[in-house]
Amino acid sequence: MRPLIALHDRVFGSLEANVAPWLIPTLARLVFAGTLLVYYWNSGLTKWGSGPFSPDLGAYIQILPRAFEAVGFDPSGLGPLATPIVILGTWTEFLLPALILVGLLTRLAAIGMIGFVAVQTWVDIVGHGVGGDTLGTWFDATSGSDIADQRAFWIFLLVVLVLRGGGPLSLDALFGQWRAPRMAEAR
Repeated sequence: MRPLIALHDRVFGSLEANVAPWLIPTLARLVFAGTLLVYYWNSGLTKWGSGPFSPDLGAYIQILPRAFEAVGFDPSGLGPLATPIVILGTWTEFLLPALILVGLLTRLAAIGMIGFVAVQTWVDIVGHGVGGDTLGTWFDATSGSDIADQRAFWIFLLVVLVLRGGGPLSLDALFGQWRAPRMAEAR
């Protein structure tokens, strides 16, 4: 039995030391790109108005649903912070996923995306009144609710990127290699 345990420890210890550091963050970014990148870019496009600083009316409905309804769907009645909030939310759906895609400032972008998913979830539940099967619950017989189940996986994926960074196939790694000799020279 000891030889089997030793073999197990050698094989998986080697995988953890030699493969996991590059495979886990690389796969995390690949899975993000394959599942959430286009989702967020398409969502951002639904909010895009006539230009980058003039959001579509649908953007206000999506981001500030109750407040927008309360002012009769007139953006001018929302106050001075509404348009910057909507513009920032729209741009966030493009910029943070793009940063994760190329692996630039990956950890910060992933933290930003975690915050974005949290705000998105709050708006869905409080602003849009999402509940029931769409909201879902954990530890039940189904695994496909749009909020509780799916977004838990999104957050987990993003936490992996926060902890592991962008991996060796990222701009972070490229800039890190470029920066390392200069840091050594400065000492």
